[in-house]
Amino acid sequence: MTAREAWGLCATVKAPQDQLLAFIAHHLGLGAAHIWIFLDDPDDPAFDAIAGIDRVTATRCDMDYWTTLINKRPDRHQNRQGRNMQAVYKSTKLPWVGHIDVDEYLLASEDIGTVLARMPADRPMYRIAPWEALHDPSLPDDIFTARQFRAALSGADKAGARERVFGPFAPLLAQGVLSHSAGKCFFRTGLSRFEPRLHGAFRAGERVKGGDFGPEIALLHFHAEDPLRWRDRLQFRLERGAYSFNEVLQHWLMAAGPAGVDGFYDAVQRVSPDLLARLAAEDALLTADLGLRAKIAALTSAD
Repeated sequence: MTAREAWGLCATVKAPQDQLLAFIAHHLGLGAAHIWIFLDDPDDPAFDAIAGIDRVTATRCDMDYWTTLINKRPDRHQNRQGRNMQAVYKSTKLPWVGHIDVDEYLLASEDIGTVLARMPADRPMYRIAPWEALHDPSLPDDIFTARQFRAALSGADKAGARERVFGPFAPLLAQGVLSHSAGKCFFRTGLSRFEPRLHGAFRAGERVKGGDFGPEIALLHFHAEDPLRWRDRLQFRLERGAYSFNEVLQHWLMAAGPAGVDGFYDAVQRVSPDLLARLAAEDALLTADLGLRAKIAALTSAD
């Protein structure tokens, strides 16, 4: 029998109930031994819907929770995510645990536990490359709705590829994606002085070298596949979220009027034969159909 390792996921979320159920159903289906859901809004009504699901722990992050954990509630959502991840890391008995967001979905070419079992004993992390979902208005609603995903085109050696794919908007996308290009990680548990972060880890105060992205697992990131959700969250992302770390993109979007923002979105996010051909030519296109509504139906009927 092939060796495999048990693994779990942690997520700090503030999202509609159907998105939470989709996230849980998909990753339990992949074989997660446990999923920890931290509800950033302690009054989130989704708590009752997910608290009774087998292999899921739901936590209301109210002031009592934060006072017990670290004596205060961190102001930034990134810090709350990190603290929750670190609490899970310290307490879990599973060999591996990962932190991803509710709009991020793992896609694996083989069993994840088998992949992790192959990791050399001295490797503390398995790094997962991000693939950003594109908007396709022809698809039926599937909660997170996309079939085409683009790879990050990071680094100076990909400058030409970014220009060929994004044309005049290439300078705004220095990593070739709207959101993070760092990806996410599975962390080997039980390591002393080890502190997992959102995209990597520190050990004894030094950043851990995670190595290359693993080829067997992809991170499908539904960051901007829905233009209405993207517009709704744009101001937050510009002020405190992902775009605040990309000053060129941040300043351009803040200065652009509605027509300019729409034109930018259509050029870099909306599926077209030309965009797909350009991405395919750079080996930066992935196709997947997650079938999330069907997975929710299977999960809820099993309960």
